[in-house]
Amino acid sequence: MAVTQSGIDIDLGAETPGITEEQRRIEDNVAPPLWRDALFWMTLALTVFAVAPFLLPGYFWGANDARHHVYFLFEYDRLVQDGIWWPRWSPDFAFGYGYPFFNIYGGFSHFVAELFHYFAGFGFTQAVEAVFGLSIVASAGAMYVYIRAWLGRPAAMIAALAYTYAPYHLLNLYVRANLAESMAFVWLPLCLWTARQSVVRPAYRWVVGLAISYAGLMLTSNLVIVLFTPLLAGYVLVLIFVHRNGDAAQKAGQSVRFGWLRRSIAPALGGLAGLGLSAVFWLPAFTERQAVRVDQWFDGRYAYRGHFVEWSQFFSPAWGFGVSIPGPDDAISFQIGAAVLAFAVLGIFFTWRMAGRLRWEIAYFVAGALVAAYVASTWAAPLWETPILGGLLQTAQFPWRWLVVTTLCVSVLAALIGHRALLSERDRLSLPLLAVATTLILASYPYLRVEISKPVEGPVSLAGLMRFQQSSDEMTGSTAWVKEIPTWSPMADYYISQDQAGTQVKPVDTKLDYSVFDYKTFGASSVAHSTISEEIYYFNKRSSPQSIVFEHFYYPGWNAYLLDGEHGQRVAQIPVTPETTGTLGRMTVEAPPGEGYLLLVYEDTPPRTLGGVITLVTVVSLVVGAVVAARGRRLEKKEQDNP
Repeated sequence: MAVTQSGIDIDLGAETPGITEEQRRIEDNVAPPLWRDALFWMTLALTVFAVAPFLLPGYFWGANDARHHVYFLFEYDRLVQDGIWWPRWSPDFAFGYGYPFFNIYGGFSHFVAELFHYFAGFGFTQAVEAVFGLSIVASAGAMYVYIRAWLGRPAAMIAALAYTYAPYHLLNLYVRANLAESMAFVWLPLCLWTARQSVVRPAYRWVVGLAISYAGLMLTSNLVIVLFTPLLAGYVLVLIFVHRNGDAAQKAGQSVRFGWLRRSIAPALGGLAGLGLSAVFWLPAFTERQAVRVDQWFDGRYAYRGHFVEWSQFFSPAWGFGVSIPGPDDAISFQIGAAVLAFAVLGIFFTWRMAGRLRWEIAYFVAGALVAAYVASTWAAPLWETPILGGLLQTAQFPWRWLVVTTLCVSVLAALIGHRALLSERDRLSLPLLAVATTLILASYPYLRVEISKPVEGPVSLAGLMRFQQSSDEMTGSTAWVKEIPTWSPMADYYISQDQAGTQVKPVDTKLDYSVFDYKTFGASSVAHSTISEEIYYFNKRSSPQSIVFEHFYYPGWNAYLLDGEHGQRVAQIPVTPETTGTLGRMTVEAPPGEGYLLLVYEDTPPRTLGGVITLVTVVSLVVGAVVAARGRRLEKKEQDNP
């Protein structure tokens, strides 16, 4: 091992004990470049059966979260129209009272959907479907590159198809229609791949790769990352243990403890850099969590106690398009998948004796699959009640969500059936490989369908959003100052009345509550308005301040300023407080005597600013590191060419 200007580098060659010739060939990347890898492109082509249901005319409005993600994108687009590409406040949620949705929910999948909508002209539903399709192909490609670097190309093809057609993956796509969790399937294998490479052959590029992969997962689903991080951390520790003394430095007589240290540096840096890249999101999401009502996430039909999986359900071929309910009679499936499970078991059985040191990784994924399945099952119910561990487990909301870890692990283990001693002596397409691929697809073929809604739901609009929020109580998230969750609002009335009148539905001009004013002593009008700001002209004839009430839930980040004229400079800040009467916790501002202009605007808080600074510093550091590493490689090449 050597530390050079290009970063940490390592040679596993012949001095690595216990490594087979095949493993050495794979780890030395004696394979065609990915863009010339025929099995890679064939694997991506075979995902067409999973993508095809999204190409049908119409949209599956009736799927669990299908409407949610269309309106999440609709709201994201509303903010983009105001020039806000990194939104935090969603002004039209909660019937127009607003909710900090994108401050606490990873928005990467909706950012990608907005690219399809904004630049390619896709409709809202078509953009969401495009991201679903993209996530399928990309997750297969991600699993392929991970397993190819570990077990070779035939194994990579099998793992990618097992991962794509695993029933829980299809459940997320067609039944739950959860865009964020479907996109998270892309990042999971990328994290495993870059983490493994950073340990096995440490180099700067793998530090960057792990940082981007982990940050991508955080920005996509801050729920899945909680479930996956323990698996990733344990995997890194296993790899460090296995490879702790497998390099030339050990041959030179250096102690084993330095082998542990050398193997730890790259993955540790990658993980920390991943946290740094995503700090702009997770830091405010974590520190400002107490400012929203979290009881809505875990009570009622979201209480975890009614969503454990019976062990028989892991093996039941039943399929449905309903929702999870207490007891074993769920209207949706929580099966692991007969084909992928069978290939995983057979692969372990036939390759265990020849696996060598790879047994550690195999055993780890077996343990990961079993533990995750156990945690999701009714047998683990007592664990969810414990003070500390139970609190961590309950962040999953639904116990069956742990099946994402089981699905990942079992798909990796299914790759073992692609061991060249079992399928072919060469890394190419063979009849046995084709038979395994066909079996994986046919086993899940009955589940490759969506239920297209008829009649078609009306156009995606502000009025449509209000109707959807009324029919779906989970769309009315509230801040911590809201005592009674609203079921309607003046803004909703305004949008519905416009829609019923057949006119174009336009955003409200102002969110001032005019019902609180005594017009003999106070008058006000809105001068300018956008999704996250409103400028008010006021005339206060009283000798004391007048409370102005806005139809916004109170939340940190909303600030009020006195201006030195219309659209003028800010001259003084006025406190924004929650209303002391009523149950909605709306924002109030004290307008001073006299007349003037007041600006209410949503801005960054210290945690948001700090998170942004950390992310910016991390980006700059990684770029500088890449420049230094590239310069070092050029110097090394020059020295080799001119000894």
